[in-house]
Amino acid sequence: MEIIKTPLQGLLVIKPKIFVDDRGYFFESWSKSAFEKEGLDLNFVQDNQSLSAKGVLRGLHFQNPPFAQGKLVRVISGSVLDVAVDIRKNSSTFGKHFSIILSGKNKTSFWIPPGFAHGFLNLEEDTIFTYKCTGVYNKQAEGAIVWNDKDLNVDWGLNSPIVSNKDQEALLFSELKTNFKA
Repeated sequence: MEIIKTPLQGLLVIKPKIFVDDRGYFFESWSKSAFEKEGLDLNFVQDNQSLSAKGVLRGLHFQNPPFAQGKLVRVISGSVLDVAVDIRKNSSTFGKHFSIILSGKNKTSFWIPPGFAHGFLNLEEDTIFTYKCTGVYNKQAEGAIVWNDKDLNVDWGLNSPIVSNKDQEALLFSELKTNFKA
């Protein structure tokens, strides 16, 4: 497994070693020891999975402290444009974002630590997206930034995605009150 640092401190791209033969393939999707070598001692407490149609956009979501969540995300089948936005107030990359294509074909995972808003756009029909979380969901702690915020300027590659009413009414980045620290 190759763990690649991104320009935003804490975000990691994980490329597995995939073993392919005439029976199919095998790969390790999570390794506690590989993450510990990166200085990350993670305790996952909840797994989530979603199925979405092409053009569905979910996000940009986060959980406020003390219920913050780190997420290890990947796509089982289909593909997404996955986006993480730094919402750590004293970070040198506050308000910056990083995006990556995750797919069932590339089998790449993406580590998003607490202090980042997260969202994804489904690029194919019936995309299955999964994530391991370091904290349980808490409705009172949930937060969201509107997906098309002009200050963030995320290029989703689609002008009219399918977005929930809740995500359509999310806060502007300029309205965000954050307790996250780098």
